[in-house]
Amino acid sequence: MGAPAFSSSPSLRPHAQPAALADQRPPGLPIGPRPTPPPALPRTPIWGPLTCFLDMAEQQETPVVIAGAGPGGLTAAYLLTKQGQHPLVLEADDQVGGISRTVERDGWRFDLGGHRFFTKVPEVETLWHEILPEGDFMLRPRMSRIYYRGKFIDYPLRAMNALRNLGFIEAVLCGFSYIWARVRPPKDQNNYEGWLVARFGWRLYRHFFKTYTEKVWGVPVSDMPADWAAQRVKNLDLRKAVINAFLPKHGQTDITTLIEEFQYPKYGPGMMWEICADKVKAAGGTVEMQARLTTIHVEHGRATKVSYEQGGTTHTVPAAHVISTMPMRELVHTIDPPPPAEVLAAADDLHYRDYLTVALVVPQSRSFPDNWIYIHATDVEVGRIQNYGSWSPYLVKDGRTCLGLEYFVFEGDAMWNMADDDLIALGSKELIHLGLAAEGDVERGYVVRVQKAYPYYDFAYKDNVDTIRKWIEAEAPNIHPVGRNGMHKYNNQDHSMYTALLTVENIDGADHDVWTVNVEEEYHESGSTGRDAPVLPRRDSQGQGPDHLGQGQGQGHEHGHGLAQPTGTLDPG
Repeated sequence: MGAPAFSSSPSLRPHAQPAALADQRPPGLPIGPRPTPPPALPRTPIWGPLTCFLDMAEQQETPVVIAGAGPGGLTAAYLLTKQGQHPLVLEADDQVGGISRTVERDGWRFDLGGHRFFTKVPEVETLWHEILPEGDFMLRPRMSRIYYRGKFIDYPLRAMNALRNLGFIEAVLCGFSYIWARVRPPKDQNNYEGWLVARFGWRLYRHFFKTYTEKVWGVPVSDMPADWAAQRVKNLDLRKAVINAFLPKHGQTDITTLIEEFQYPKYGPGMMWEICADKVKAAGGTVEMQARLTTIHVEHGRATKVSYEQGGTTHTVPAAHVISTMPMRELVHTIDPPPPAEVLAAADDLHYRDYLTVALVVPQSRSFPDNWIYIHATDVEVGRIQNYGSWSPYLVKDGRTCLGLEYFVFEGDAMWNMADDDLIALGSKELIHLGLAAEGDVERGYVVRVQKAYPYYDFAYKDNVDTIRKWIEAEAPNIHPVGRNGMHKYNNQDHSMYTALLTVENIDGADHDVWTVNVEEEYHESGSTGRDAPVLPRRDSQGQGPDHLGQGQGQGHEHGHGLAQPTGTLDPG
């Protein structure tokens, strides 16, 4: 998972003894078939049964090794301890939680990317409440809007609200633009731009689709395929949206209205995973921090042991299974002996989108009720701004709030390499330029960089993932990729947990296909999961992106916003 750009932080919650673990599985969890018991031992001399007994005891003591202490890894570890097993979790960072961690600096807490706890997967819901004490879960109002030309526009977009905020003249021009696009649609509708323009007109497309999409993904919208657009915008028809604006709420069928509030740990999402790690350790599991898995040793068609580095020392331990949440590209290169050249090449051809947060402390008077706002302005680099005080009052301090400005980048590009002080200065300047702060409002700032935040979907990624997956299943079937980066699958926190849960069931004898797991579409704020990223232009083997946008500088990406949340919101988690 991505590493913060600073040293270890103190605990995110009051130090308390972990609650006792329940003896039973959470209600609603799928229970796979148990393995067939071993046949009775043949009659042999006394040392025969003793040898067999010792072999079985040694096998039972061999731990499941888990790479990564994020939601997927810790979910797997927690469920394994409930079966009486003692897993070993190896976390390369100095803090658990992965990209769902809460970062703490000088008493300020940052939720990296923002994590709304809502799900339609009952097993995940059960686990959340089993891990985190009820008194530490809050119910918070959901609100996010687009900030455009100094005005807040509802998100998910409502046609009349959007047109009203654009002003009468611009609304009329957008209407004529829409009519013209219907009469004379773009000839090429195979790309995202042409598809959108044909359905919304050039002016609405430029206002609500183009800029933010490009900020997020770092490539021109015209280079994205239309089939992804169709998936994202399928629930929005502009004519129906205008009609709905005049209908009473009960006459509308907009599924996005179902989500008005969400659950949230009082000290941020990292609180959940700190407590989970404590429970794993209390039940006999081991969580090793700053322990980087370097080698998975494969013998006779199975992973048999792993090596990891910690404090300058290499340790090698046996492994009954390996559950991996580490980036798939890195996983392949840990396997020894190395996989065939085509598998290594497939791994090297997987790419990622990174991001960084500039957290700025400002007076409470500069707060806004939204959890985050989307910035559709072309004259600033920031793509989205979190208001941590709107997530939880426990993340900020009295009289002030903290705003997290999110910049979507590629690791190693100009913005990624900027000094922290320069990034804080840039964030302060852009916040003032947007009218969200005044000179002298910013009291202090912090920078957090997150590597490999989002799997990058280019036109070859599916074939690459399939090549890797098939080789692992054939040559080392007890290596189990789970979660977002583990499966190179753009998904949410609850999806990552569910893949881990099903993997534990598989280890126990079930036969789930975790690659078919996806989260139900209807509960995301966009009206679709937003869990599938667009298929993007290829990046070269050095990770360089297309030249159009200068590797994440200039115009950016759209997190799934457009007149009906079409572009696939990035809800990291």
